[in-house]
Amino acid sequence: MEIPRIVGAGLVVIGAGIGIGRIGGSAMDAIARQPEASGKIQTAMLIAAALIEGIGFAALFAVAEN
Repeated sequence: MEIPRIVGAGLVVIGAGIGIGRIGGSAMDAIARQPEASGKIQTAMLIAAALIEGIGFAALFAVAEN
């Protein structure tokens, strides 16, 4: 049963990386369109990225748990 856990952990890491990358790209697009709102956009981006990373860690620990 070790292989499914390794695959699951890899999928968690890939999914979290894709999610954070999409948030960063979308935030840069939004800042390019509305530079005056850059502070609010960056704050929202950092909060969302932190939440996704936290969920990724929780899922990773759940997969690695015996």
